Amino acid sequence: MVSSMLSVLVIGYVWPEPNSSAAGSHMLSLLRLFRAQNWQVTFASPAQKTEHMTDLANEGIESQNIALNDSSFDRFITELTPDIVMFDRFMMEEQFGWRVEKNCPDALRILDTEDLQCLRHARHQAVKQNREVELSDLFSDLAKREIAAIFRSDLSLIISSYEMSLLQQQFALPSTLIYHLPFMLDLPSLPVDQPSFEQRKHMVMIGNFRHAPNWDSVLQMQRLWPSIKQQLKAMGEEDVELHIYGAYPPPKATALHNPKTGFQIKGWADSAYDVLKNARLCLSPLRFGAGIKGKLLDAMVCKTPSITSPIGAEGMSPDHEWPGEIAESDEAFIELTASLYCDPDRWHAKQALASPILSHYYDGEKNGNTLVEHILQLRARLSEHRLNNFTGAMLCHHTMKSTQYMSQWIEAKNKLPPQT
Repeated sequence: MVSSMLSVLVIGYVWPEPNSSAAGSHMLSLLRLFRAQNWQVTFASPAQKTEHMTDLANEGIESQNIALNDSSFDRFITELTPDIVMFDRFMMEEQFGWRVEKNCPDALRILDTEDLQCLRHARHQAVKQNREVELSDLFSDLAKREIAAIFRSDLSLIISSYEMSLLQQQFALPSTLIYHLPFMLDLPSLPVDQPSFEQRKHMVMIGNFRHAPNWDSVLQMQRLWPSIKQQLKAMGEEDVELHIYGAYPPPKATALHNPKTGFQIKGWADSAYDVLKNARLCLSPLRFGAGIKGKLLDAMVCKTPSITSPIGAEGMSPDHEWPGEIAESDEAFIELTASLYCDPDRWHAKQALASPILSHYYDGEKNGNTLVEHILQLRARLSEHRLNNFTGAMLCHHTMKSTQYMSQWIEAKNKLPPQT
Protein backbone atom coordinates (compact mmCIF):
# COMPACT_ATOMS: atom_id res chain seq x y z
CA MET A 1 0.00 0.00 0.00
CA VAL A 2 1.49 3.39 -1.03
CA SER A 3 -0.18 6.68 -0.08
CA SER A 4 0.35 10.34 -0.97
CA MET A 5 3.48 12.15 0.22
CA LEU A 6 3.39 13.04 3.90
CA SER A 7 6.05 14.45 6.20
CA VAL A 8 6.84 12.43 9.33
CA LEU A 9 8.95 13.57 12.27
CA VAL A 10 10.11 10.88 14.70
CA ILE A 11 11.47 12.15 18.00
CA GLY A 12 13.73 9.45 19.37
CA TYR A 13 14.71 8.82 22.96
CA VAL A 14 17.90 7.30 21.53
CA TRP A 15 19.29 6.83 18.03
CA PRO A 16 18.13 3.50 16.54
CA GLU A 17 20.47 0.55 17.15
CA PRO A 18 18.74 -2.42 15.48
CA ASN A 19 21.58 -4.80 16.29
CA SER A 20 21.70 -3.79 19.96
CA SER A 21 18.09 -4.01 21.10
CA ALA A 22 14.59 -5.08 20.10
CA ALA A 23 13.47 -1.47 20.55
CA GLY A 24 16.04 -0.34 17.99
CA SER A 25 14.96 -3.04 15.54
CA HIS A 26 11.28 -2.15 16.02
CA MET A 27 11.98 1.54 15.46
CA LEU A 28 13.88 0.82 12.25
CA SER A 29 10.98 -1.29 10.95
CA LEU A 30 8.62 1.65 11.55
CA LEU A 31 10.96 4.09 9.81
CA ARG A 32 11.24 1.76 6.83
CA LEU A 33 7.46 1.35 6.73
CA PHE A 34 7.01 5.12 6.54
CA ARG A 35 9.66 5.43 3.82
CA ALA A 36 7.94 2.65 1.84
CA GLN A 37 4.89 4.92 1.62
CA ASN A 38 7.07 7.52 -0.11
CA TRP A 39 6.74 9.70 2.99
CA GLN A 40 9.45 12.17 3.91
CA VAL A 41 10.93 10.95 7.22
CA THR A 42 13.06 12.92 9.66
CA PHE A 43 14.49 11.36 12.81
CA ALA A 44 15.45 13.79 15.58
CA SER A 45 16.90 13.05 18.99
CA PRO A 46 18.50 14.88 21.92
CA ALA A 47 20.65 11.80 22.64
CA GLN A 48 24.32 11.40 21.87
CA LYS A 49 25.05 9.47 18.69
CA THR A 50 26.56 6.02 19.19
CA GLU A 51 28.90 3.61 17.46
CA HIS A 52 26.16 1.04 16.88
CA MET A 53 23.46 3.37 15.52
CA THR A 54 22.04 2.63 12.09
CA ASP A 55 23.00 4.72 9.05
CA LEU A 56 19.80 6.74 8.62
CA ALA A 57 21.04 8.51 5.49
CA ASN A 58 21.45 5.12 3.83
CA GLU A 59 17.76 4.51 4.59
CA GLY A 60 16.74 7.79 2.94
CA ILE A 61 15.96 9.35 6.33
CA GLU A 62 17.03 12.82 7.43
CA SER A 63 18.53 13.15 10.90
CA GLN A 64 18.57 16.12 13.24
CA ASN A 65 20.06 16.79 16.66
CA ILE A 66 17.63 18.60 18.94
CA ALA A 67 18.04 20.08 22.40
CA LEU A 68 16.01 19.54 25.55
CA ASN A 69 14.31 22.55 27.12
CA ASP A 70 15.25 24.83 24.24
CA SER A 71 13.06 26.95 21.96
CA SER A 72 15.30 26.07 19.00
CA PHE A 73 13.00 23.05 18.61
CA ASP A 74 10.09 25.42 18.00
CA ARG A 75 11.89 26.96 15.04
CA PHE A 76 12.91 23.53 13.74
CA ILE A 77 9.42 22.03 13.78
CA THR A 78 7.78 25.18 12.42
CA GLU A 79 10.08 24.98 9.39
CA LEU A 80 9.53 21.26 8.97
CA THR A 81 5.71 21.42 9.43
CA PRO A 82 5.27 17.64 9.71
CA ASP A 83 1.93 15.97 9.06
CA ILE A 84 2.72 13.24 11.61
CA VAL A 85 4.89 13.36 14.73
CA MET A 86 5.83 10.12 16.45
CA PHE A 87 7.33 10.16 19.95
CA ASP A 88 9.67 7.31 20.88
CA ARG A 89 8.64 6.49 24.47
CA PHE A 90 6.53 8.67 26.71
CA MET A 91 9.44 10.81 27.98
CA MET A 92 9.77 12.37 24.53
CA GLU A 93 6.06 13.17 24.49
CA GLU A 94 6.44 14.82 27.89
CA GLN A 95 9.39 16.88 26.74
CA PHE A 96 8.29 17.88 23.24
CA GLY A 97 4.53 17.22 23.09
CA TRP A 98 3.49 20.71 24.17
CA ARG A 99 5.82 22.26 21.63
CA VAL A 100 4.38 20.07 18.85
CA GLU A 101 0.82 20.99 19.88
CA LYS A 102 1.71 24.69 19.98
CA ASN A 103 3.59 24.90 16.67
CA CYS A 104 1.92 22.13 14.60
CA PRO A 105 -1.56 21.71 16.09
CA ASP A 106 -2.86 19.77 13.09
CA ALA A 107 -0.09 17.15 13.11
CA LEU A 108 -1.20 13.65 14.10
CA ARG A 109 0.62 12.75 17.32
CA ILE A 110 1.62 9.08 17.72
CA LEU A 111 3.32 7.59 20.77
CA ASP A 112 5.43 4.47 20.23
CA THR A 113 5.56 3.03 23.74
CA GLU A 114 8.02 0.21 22.85
CA ASP A 115 6.85 -1.43 26.09
CA LEU A 116 4.97 -0.17 29.15
CA GLN A 117 7.71 1.18 31.37
CA CYS A 118 5.35 1.42 34.34
CA LEU A 119 4.71 -2.33 34.08
CA ARG A 120 8.41 -3.15 33.86
CA HIS A 121 9.11 -0.84 36.81
CA ALA A 122 6.34 -2.39 38.92
CA ARG A 123 7.65 -5.89 38.30
CA HIS A 124 11.21 -4.81 39.03
CA GLN A 125 10.16 -3.34 42.39
CA ALA A 126 8.41 -6.58 43.33
CA VAL A 127 11.41 -8.73 42.33
CA LYS A 128 13.78 -6.58 44.38
CA GLN A 129 11.54 -7.14 47.42
CA ASN A 130 11.00 -10.84 46.62
CA ARG A 131 7.20 -10.65 46.43
CA GLU A 132 4.33 -10.63 43.95
CA VAL A 133 3.37 -7.47 42.07
CA GLU A 134 0.69 -5.44 43.81
CA LEU A 135 -1.72 -2.88 42.40
CA SER A 136 0.12 -0.14 44.27
CA ASP A 137 3.28 -1.07 42.33
CA LEU A 138 1.45 -0.63 39.05
CA PHE A 139 -0.30 2.62 39.99
CA SER A 140 2.98 4.45 40.51
CA ASP A 141 3.99 8.02 39.69
CA LEU A 142 5.70 6.61 36.61
CA ALA A 143 2.40 5.08 35.51
CA LYS A 144 0.61 8.39 35.99
CA ARG A 145 3.10 10.04 33.66
CA GLU A 146 3.04 7.26 31.07
CA ILE A 147 -0.74 6.84 30.98
CA ALA A 148 -1.17 10.62 30.76
CA ALA A 149 1.11 10.66 27.70
CA ILE A 150 -1.01 7.92 26.09
CA PHE A 151 -4.20 9.91 26.71
CA ARG A 152 -2.62 13.09 25.30
CA SER A 153 -1.54 11.32 22.10
CA ASP A 154 -3.88 10.72 19.19
CA LEU A 155 -2.69 7.12 18.92
CA SER A 156 -0.32 4.92 20.93
CA LEU A 157 1.37 1.83 19.52
CA ILE A 158 1.29 -1.07 21.98
CA ILE A 159 3.53 -4.01 21.19
CA SER A 160 2.00 -6.67 23.46
CA SER A 161 -1.50 -8.14 23.52
CA TYR A 162 -1.11 -8.45 27.30
CA GLU A 163 -0.45 -4.71 27.59
CA MET A 164 -3.45 -3.92 25.38
CA SER A 165 -5.67 -5.75 27.86
CA LEU A 166 -3.94 -4.18 30.86
CA LEU A 167 -4.41 -0.65 29.52
CA GLN A 168 -8.11 -1.16 28.91
CA GLN A 169 -8.93 -3.09 32.08
CA GLN A 170 -6.72 -1.38 34.70
CA PHE A 171 -6.32 2.11 33.27
CA ALA A 172 -9.62 2.50 31.35
CA LEU A 173 -7.91 3.44 28.08
CA PRO A 174 -10.46 3.54 25.25
CA SER A 175 -9.66 1.21 22.36
CA THR A 176 -9.68 4.20 19.97
CA LEU A 177 -6.45 5.53 21.52
CA ILE A 178 -4.34 2.36 21.46
CA TYR A 179 -3.24 0.13 18.61
CA HIS A 180 -1.69 -3.33 18.87
CA LEU A 181 1.44 -3.47 16.72
CA PRO A 182 3.80 -6.46 17.26
CA PHE A 183 7.22 -6.61 15.64
CA MET A 184 7.13 -6.45 11.85
CA LEU A 185 9.28 -9.06 10.10
CA ASP A 186 10.04 -9.25 6.40
CA LEU A 187 8.99 -12.88 6.22
CA PRO A 188 10.09 -13.59 2.60
CA SER A 189 13.64 -12.50 3.41
CA LEU A 190 14.07 -14.69 6.48
CA PRO A 191 16.53 -17.58 6.26
CA VAL A 192 14.89 -20.90 5.38
CA ASP A 193 17.63 -23.50 5.75
CA GLN A 194 18.92 -23.80 9.30
CA PRO A 195 21.54 -26.09 10.86
CA SER A 196 20.23 -29.43 12.09
CA PHE A 197 20.02 -30.60 15.70
CA GLU A 198 23.28 -32.53 15.27
CA GLN A 199 25.06 -29.53 13.72
CA ARG A 200 24.13 -27.23 16.59
CA LYS A 201 25.98 -27.05 19.87
CA HIS A 202 25.87 -25.05 23.10
CA MET A 203 23.28 -22.59 24.42
CA VAL A 204 22.91 -18.87 23.92
CA MET A 205 21.65 -15.86 25.82
CA ILE A 206 21.45 -12.52 24.04
CA GLY A 207 20.39 -9.04 25.10
CA ASN A 208 21.64 -5.49 25.67
CA PHE A 209 23.48 -5.43 29.01
CA ARG A 210 22.19 -1.91 29.72
CA HIS A 211 18.65 -3.26 29.93
CA ALA A 212 17.99 -4.17 33.57
CA PRO A 213 15.89 -7.32 32.89
CA ASN A 214 18.67 -8.70 30.70
CA TRP A 215 21.36 -8.12 33.31
CA ASP A 216 19.17 -9.75 35.95
CA SER A 217 18.77 -12.75 33.62
CA VAL A 218 22.54 -13.09 33.36
CA LEU A 219 22.78 -13.19 37.15
CA GLN A 220 20.00 -15.78 37.29
CA MET A 221 21.83 -17.95 34.75
CA GLN A 222 25.06 -17.69 36.71
CA ARG A 223 23.13 -19.14 39.66
CA LEU A 224 21.36 -21.86 37.64
CA TRP A 225 24.19 -22.87 35.32
CA PRO A 226 26.04 -25.27 37.71
CA SER A 227 22.86 -27.33 38.19
CA ILE A 228 22.16 -27.36 34.45
CA LYS A 229 25.74 -28.53 33.81
CA GLN A 230 25.34 -31.24 36.41
CA GLN A 231 22.18 -32.58 34.77
CA LEU A 232 23.75 -32.40 31.31
CA LYS A 233 26.75 -34.38 32.56
CA ALA A 234 24.40 -37.06 33.93
CA MET A 235 22.88 -37.27 30.44
CA GLY A 236 26.26 -37.72 28.77
CA GLU A 237 26.76 -34.09 27.65
CA GLU A 238 29.87 -32.85 29.45
CA ASP A 239 31.25 -30.03 27.28
CA VAL A 240 28.17 -27.83 26.79
CA GLU A 241 28.78 -24.09 27.06
CA LEU A 242 26.57 -21.07 27.59
CA HIS A 243 27.50 -18.15 25.35
CA ILE A 244 26.16 -14.77 26.50
CA TYR A 245 25.99 -12.00 23.90
CA GLY A 246 24.88 -8.40 24.13
CA ALA A 247 25.80 -4.80 23.49
CA TYR A 248 27.64 -2.70 26.06
CA PRO A 249 28.86 -5.38 28.52
CA PRO A 250 30.09 -3.63 31.70
CA PRO A 251 33.13 -4.79 33.71
CA LYS A 252 30.82 -6.49 36.22
CA ALA A 253 29.57 -8.67 33.34
CA THR A 254 32.93 -9.52 31.79
CA ALA A 255 34.15 -10.44 35.30
CA LEU A 256 31.70 -13.37 35.20
CA HIS A 257 33.45 -14.93 32.18
CA ASN A 258 34.52 -18.44 33.20
CA PRO A 259 35.68 -20.76 30.38
CA LYS A 260 36.31 -23.59 32.86
CA THR A 261 32.61 -23.89 33.65
CA GLY A 262 31.49 -22.98 30.12
CA PHE A 263 29.89 -19.71 31.31
CA GLN A 264 31.21 -17.37 28.64
CA ILE A 265 30.54 -13.63 28.27
CA LYS A 266 30.94 -12.98 24.54
CA GLY A 267 29.73 -9.37 24.35
CA TRP A 268 28.74 -7.73 21.07
CA ALA A 269 27.35 -9.92 18.29
CA ASP A 270 27.45 -8.61 14.73
CA SER A 271 24.43 -10.74 13.89
CA ALA A 272 21.95 -12.21 16.36
CA TYR A 273 20.80 -14.64 13.66
CA ASP A 274 24.31 -16.03 13.15
CA VAL A 275 24.68 -16.60 16.88
CA LEU A 276 21.25 -18.16 17.39
CA LYS A 277 21.14 -20.43 14.36
CA ASN A 278 24.21 -22.34 15.52
CA ALA A 279 22.97 -22.79 19.08
CA ARG A 280 20.77 -25.68 20.14
CA LEU A 281 18.81 -23.63 22.70
CA CYS A 282 18.15 -19.98 23.55
CA LEU A 283 17.81 -19.26 27.28
CA SER A 284 15.97 -16.31 28.80
CA PRO A 285 15.05 -16.66 32.51
CA LEU A 286 13.42 -13.23 32.76
CA ARG A 287 12.03 -12.33 36.19
CA PHE A 288 10.65 -8.95 35.19
CA GLY A 289 10.10 -6.89 32.06
CA ALA A 290 7.36 -5.77 29.71
CA GLY A 291 6.52 -5.70 26.00
CA ILE A 292 7.58 -8.64 23.87
CA LYS A 293 11.07 -10.03 23.64
CA GLY A 294 13.06 -9.52 20.45
CA LYS A 295 15.62 -12.14 21.44
CA LEU A 296 12.90 -14.80 21.62
CA LEU A 297 11.47 -13.71 18.29
CA ASP A 298 14.96 -13.96 16.76
CA ALA A 299 15.18 -17.47 18.19
CA MET A 300 11.93 -18.39 16.41
CA VAL A 301 13.31 -16.99 13.15
CA CYS A 302 16.39 -19.20 13.55
CA LYS A 303 14.23 -22.20 14.52
CA THR A 304 16.07 -22.35 17.85
CA PRO A 305 13.80 -23.56 20.67
CA SER A 306 13.86 -21.31 23.73
CA ILE A 307 13.49 -21.87 27.46
CA THR A 308 11.98 -18.86 29.16
CA SER A 309 9.70 -17.70 31.95
CA PRO A 310 6.01 -16.74 31.76
CA ILE A 311 7.07 -13.08 31.57
CA GLY A 312 9.45 -13.91 28.72
CA ALA A 313 6.72 -15.55 26.66
CA GLU A 314 4.03 -13.03 27.63
CA GLY A 315 2.04 -11.59 24.74
CA MET A 316 4.16 -13.23 22.05
CA SER A 317 1.93 -16.10 20.92
CA PRO A 318 -1.23 -16.08 23.05
CA ASP A 319 -3.12 -18.63 20.95
CA HIS A 320 -0.21 -20.90 19.99
CA GLU A 321 1.95 -23.40 21.83
CA TRP A 322 5.38 -22.03 22.77
CA PRO A 323 8.27 -23.17 20.50
CA GLY A 324 10.33 -24.38 23.43
CA GLU A 325 9.48 -24.51 27.10
CA ILE A 326 8.01 -22.07 29.64
CA ALA A 327 9.44 -22.69 33.11
CA GLU A 328 7.68 -21.37 36.20
CA SER A 329 10.39 -22.22 38.73
CA ASP A 330 14.16 -22.61 38.98
CA GLU A 331 13.80 -26.37 39.21
CA ALA A 332 11.66 -26.51 36.08
CA PHE A 333 14.06 -24.24 34.18
CA ILE A 334 17.00 -26.50 35.02
CA GLU A 335 15.20 -29.73 34.16
CA LEU A 336 13.57 -28.47 30.95
CA THR A 337 16.80 -26.95 29.66
CA ALA A 338 18.86 -30.09 30.16
CA SER A 339 16.22 -32.48 28.84
CA LEU A 340 15.35 -30.48 25.72
CA TYR A 341 19.03 -30.03 24.88
CA CYS A 342 19.46 -33.83 24.81
CA ASP A 343 16.19 -34.96 23.18
CA PRO A 344 16.22 -34.59 19.36
CA ASP A 345 12.62 -35.75 18.88
CA ARG A 346 11.20 -33.26 21.34
CA TRP A 347 13.57 -30.58 20.05
CA HIS A 348 12.28 -31.01 16.47
CA ALA A 349 8.67 -30.95 17.68
CA LYS A 350 9.27 -27.65 19.48
CA GLN A 351 11.18 -26.22 16.53
CA ALA A 352 8.22 -26.86 14.21
CA LEU A 353 6.00 -24.61 16.34
CA ALA A 354 7.89 -21.43 15.38
CA SER A 355 6.77 -20.92 11.76
CA PRO A 356 3.00 -20.71 12.44
CA ILE A 357 3.66 -18.07 15.12
CA LEU A 358 5.78 -15.96 12.79
CA SER A 359 3.23 -16.00 9.99
CA HIS A 360 0.25 -15.37 12.29
CA TYR A 361 1.59 -12.51 14.45
CA TYR A 362 4.71 -11.04 12.86
CA ASP A 363 3.97 -10.61 9.14
CA GLY A 364 5.51 -7.20 8.53
CA GLU A 365 3.69 -6.56 5.26
CA LYS A 366 0.28 -7.31 6.76
CA ASN A 367 0.94 -5.49 10.03
CA GLY A 368 2.48 -2.50 8.28
CA ASN A 369 -0.28 -2.07 5.72
CA THR A 370 -2.96 -2.25 8.40
CA LEU A 371 -1.16 0.39 10.49
CA VAL A 372 -0.75 2.77 7.56
CA GLU A 373 -4.41 2.43 6.68
CA HIS A 374 -5.35 3.15 10.30
CA ILE A 375 -3.10 6.24 10.40
CA LEU A 376 -4.59 7.64 7.19
CA GLN A 377 -8.14 7.07 8.42
CA LEU A 378 -7.29 8.75 11.72
CA ARG A 379 -5.83 11.79 9.97
CA ALA A 380 -9.00 12.13 7.90
CA ARG A 381 -11.16 12.44 11.03
CA LEU A 382 -8.67 13.93 13.47
CA SER A 383 -10.92 16.74 14.75
CA GLU A 384 -13.71 14.31 15.58
CA HIS A 385 -11.23 11.88 17.15
CA ARG A 386 -9.84 14.57 19.44
CA LEU A 387 -13.30 15.81 20.34
CA ASN A 388 -14.10 12.32 21.62
CA ASN A 389 -10.96 12.28 23.79
CA PHE A 390 -11.93 14.76 26.50
CA THR A 391 -9.55 13.23 29.03
CA GLY A 392 -6.65 13.75 26.63
CA ALA A 393 -7.70 17.36 25.96
CA MET A 394 -7.97 17.99 29.70
CA LEU A 395 -4.50 16.56 30.33
CA CYS A 396 -3.06 18.66 27.49
CA HIS A 397 -4.62 21.75 29.03
CA HIS A 398 -3.38 21.15 32.57
CA THR A 399 -0.37 18.85 32.74
CA MET A 400 1.33 20.11 29.61
CA LYS A 401 1.19 23.65 30.94
CA SER A 402 3.25 22.64 33.96
CA THR A 403 5.72 20.88 31.66
CA GLN A 404 5.85 23.94 29.41
CA TYR A 405 6.54 26.36 32.26
CA MET A 406 9.18 24.10 33.77
CA SER A 407 10.90 23.77 30.40
CA GLN A 408 10.83 27.51 29.81
CA TRP A 409 12.19 28.12 33.32
CA ILE A 410 15.08 25.70 32.67
CA GLU A 411 15.82 27.39 29.34
CA ALA A 412 15.85 30.83 30.95
CA LYS A 413 18.05 29.57 33.78
CA ASN A 414 20.50 28.07 31.28
CA LYS A 415 20.88 31.46 29.62
CA LEU A 416 21.95 33.21 32.81
CA PRO A 417 25.64 34.10 33.00
CA PRO A 418 27.64 31.83 35.33
CA GLN A 419 27.96 33.20 38.82
CA THR A 420 31.42 33.80 40.16
